[in-house]
Amino acid sequence: MLACRRQPVDRTPVWFMRQAGRYMAEYRALRAEHSLLDICAHPELAAEVTLQPVRALGVDAAILFADILLPLAPMGIDLEFAAGEGPVIHNPIRAADDVTALRPVDPRESLGHVLEAVRLARRELDGKIPLIGFAGAPFTLASYLIEGGSSRNYEKTKRLMVGDPQTWQALMGKLARVVADYLVAQVEAGAQAVQLFDSWVGALSPDDYREYVLPHSQLILREVSATGVPVIHFGTDTATLLPLMKEAGGDVIGLDWRTPLDWGWDQVGADSAVQGNLDPVALFAPRPELERRVRAILDQAAGRPGHIFNVGHGILPETPLENVHAVVEMVHEFSVREAV
Repeated sequence: MLACRRQPVDRTPVWFMRQAGRYMAEYRALRAEHSLLDICAHPELAAEVTLQPVRALGVDAAILFADILLPLAPMGIDLEFAAGEGPVIHNPIRAADDVTALRPVDPRESLGHVLEAVRLARRELDGKIPLIGFAGAPFTLASYLIEGGSSRNYEKTKRLMVGDPQTWQALMGKLARVVADYLVAQVEAGAQAVQLFDSWVGALSPDDYREYVLPHSQLILREVSATGVPVIHFGTDTATLLPLMKEAGGDVIGLDWRTPLDWGWDQVGADSAVQGNLDPVALFAPRPELERRVRAILDQAAGRPGHIFNVGHGILPETPLENVHAVVEMVHEFSVREAV
């Protein structure tokens, strides 16, 4: 948490997005018996998956095991994770009536299983490392809702955004309210930091981001920041959006691997911490190349307070576990050396 506040640390902290998942044998064993939604619905299973990489890797933070789409189900969305296809939404949002039909959500009731997983994981961690909660940002959630699943070009999403801005703003407003309440509830349950994932917002131009996204992300980040916990604001392919993401809010701005860390830090300013930004595919590289890339990122950070080492998006399913563990050891070893 010190790094989130840009305070000095004895070594650069490191954790990984999707650090719990299919690249771990323990997780695959659970998935052989339970679907992803089943794991998320059972707090003891979600807490166990949260803790698996903590035991295996020696990371400096745990992140709650959940999915960014979980708040959509209580809003009235028929959500399925189809094998080999990812999330599928059977009643996508396409018109104003669809937005009107979305139900308000009290996360303390309809997402109570997620909050219980937070409490269980926090209890098991026993103060050794912090627990990070998270949620999907309104644009990313809206893109899934409108497209009906994943997308390459976000054509349906952008057509609704620019063709029916009133419906778009109504949708984003509803999503922002749910996400803000959900993240605050996670903090109340014990999350010591939270991350807002705007995974697909890099599909937008700066002008569109400012008009159609920024106010809604800003509302969430303002309300969550008022709880006093550090807030991480992350998106992919966002080099042109970084100053606007900083304006939207967050103590830490996540940088993906396309953005040089030192340049990205200049874009958001020295008064922000940054997180990142190893290419997830680099985790497949031979050890000498992996070491070179880890050193390069640490060199770009130059020992400045406020750097949290991470991948530039999530760990990929076939990633060798030993390489992930090696990166944790490298970051700790090299950053301590540089501080001496």
